[in-house]
Amino acid sequence: MNNENETIQRTLVLLKPDTLERGLVGEVIQRFEKVGLKIVGMKMVWPSEETAMKHYTEDLAIRRGENVRKLMVEMLVSGPVIAIALEGIEAAELVRKMVGGTEPKTAAPGTIRGDYSHVSYKHADAKSKGIFNLIHASGNAEEAVQEIQVWFDASELHEFSPDYVQKTII
Repeated sequence: MNNENETIQRTLVLLKPDTLERGLVGEVIQRFEKVGLKIVGMKMVWPSEETAMKHYTEDLAIRRGENVRKLMVEMLVSGPVIAIALEGIEAAELVRKMVGGTEPKTAAPGTIRGDYSHVSYKHADAKSKGIFNLIHASGNAEEAVQEIQVWFDASELHEFSPDYVQKTII
């Protein structure tokens, strides 16, 4: 990654099991590509409980409760996920805006969650399930650095500059 420009960032996106089950992978990835974000790493994995626990850190348990963390881990290990490292101008903030609010029911139309999901916290709580909201996106650039390390080895991340990147952001 180009360290000369602090606005060029990497961020993590996880396409959760419900995205794969519903056949929305291509549509979701296409949205990121259409805004000019560059895929610098991508793989499909069935997360272990250990990986899911590293992803949903103890900080989540402190903020939302250990039961919420447990339910989110169960959801994440319920099927394969696609882990994607994206790069672009202020990528973490841009991706969060595109993904929409964590609760799909209240996510704005035009966002990924707002367009493709409608689950509510109330429903998830009533079913004692983690909220299936299609996608995870790092909360900020610092969190992205930590999360990318959970899902990717350095050898799995790539440096390249397609022509459109040279013309638009560099």
